[in-house]
Amino acid sequence: MIVRPAQERDFPSFLALAAQVEHWFGPMVEEPGFHDAVKDHIRRSTALVAVSAGPGVLGGLLFGAKAPVFHVNWLVVSEEGRGSGVGRALMDEASRRFVRGPGTIEVVTFGADHPGAVSSGARVFYESLGFTPAEAAEPGSEGGSRQIYRRPVSRTT
Repeated sequence: MIVRPAQERDFPSFLALAAQVEHWFGPMVEEPGFHDAVKDHIRRSTALVAVSAGPGVLGGLLFGAKAPVFHVNWLVVSEEGRGSGVGRALMDEASRRFVRGPGTIEVVTFGADHPGAVSSGARVFYESLGFTPAEAAEPGSEGGSRQIYRRPVSRTT
């Protein structure tokens, strides 16, 4: 697996990843705002993809690289890539490329009562990376609960 900056040609792969998780996050594939966000991150070189020798992208990440509070704006691992280290590799590369401490990395993920909280593995995943649950966030577009997770970063990450 290789994690690299996303390129314009990867845009359809982001839509394919989004299609796999719309049941948890709400509509994205047909949403112009999502398209704009992906294209903007690609232009700013703050979008990463994980690729393998086979066709398709294993995962994608959109990162807010503005210190001192960095943001995981979107992270999705394909169904076939889940549980194989793809998410960790994306996060490691984002931290290496974009994060300069001191500061924090924040991500908004499912609230504990959201149907995707367990089945997606997102909360356990972020906790395994050293994130801790913080305050509640605004509900998602599909109406499900959300929670902020934070991880402090030192001068070197």
